[in-house]
Amino acid sequence: MARKRYHSHYEQLKNKWIVRHQDLKNNLWRKHGQSLNWLANNVKQLAAGSAAGLLLLTSSAPPSLPSFKNFQANAAQVGKPIEKSVFLITDLLNVLPKEIQSLNKDEEQKIVKILSRTFDLKVSAELDGKRLNRNYGIIGAEQHLARYPGDTMATHFDLSINSGQVNSLDTYGSGMAPGLGAWGYFASSRAQLTEEDKLREKYYIAVQTFLAEDFNKRFAEYRDFYKYRKMLVVNPQNGKAVVAVIGDSGPAVWTGKHLGGSPEVMRYLGREDGARRGPVLYFFIDDPKNQVPLGPIAVQ
Repeated sequence: MARKRYHSHYEQLKNKWIVRHQDLKNNLWRKHGQSLNWLANNVKQLAAGSAAGLLLLTSSAPPSLPSFKNFQANAAQVGKPIEKSVFLITDLLNVLPKEIQSLNKDEEQKIVKILSRTFDLKVSAELDGKRLNRNYGIIGAEQHLARYPGDTMATHFDLSINSGQVNSLDTYGSGMAPGLGAWGYFASSRAQLTEEDKLREKYYIAVQTFLAEDFNKRFAEYRDFYKYRKMLVVNPQNGKAVVAVIGDSGPAVWTGKHLGGSPEVMRYLGREDGARRGPVLYFFIDDPKNQVPLGPIAVQ
């Protein structure tokens, strides 16, 4: 009886949504019907006992993905809009493999569609006939990169070390990398440093370009293609995403990581648990006119 009662309650809420928000019928259900159907079909897994029970995922969910413990379905929340990131998380959950491994063609195509429609971007695993060795892997923390000759932690944030503000902005206390990024300085001098240069360093990722097929055979071509190439980086555990550029090459295979993120990228994606690493999706953004801004991007 409890099972039927919860199922009926969910169906009633769904119907109220359709009546109150007519646009959901054409937009929300069109974009996230798979996730909503999943919720309806798995309603038996709602934590029973009270209206304040927690919404839990099945035990078969990949250990790297969320358990939904943070989404409470209590009486105070009934009628409030569901966070859009919930739909992204469940959409991805239905497609991602249980293990953090390279995606097969089917998984890759489905995820490209999900990300493209969710963020209203033209997302692709392959661009101009080029692709990375993978687009689902473990990200680790990187350090700040020198943007021009003489750049330091003090000048990096346009603050004085004596002010005490540098440390608060230096996420993880990562400091400056001892070497330059794969493409050297972002600008030849501080006077020539542009806002775009600042954003490129702020929101950069390091990817294993050297593992791309034919990279060594077509080194100059691939080097120029990957330089500051825009990518969408998504944390499938919380739905947060960042538009970043490829600003460096790495990490080494022996590290067990597949890419690295700047301190700002890691902070926004929610990798502040001390491990500084976790699974992310990363795909090319087709933006030939440079219209997509760098930085955090919200679910549309």
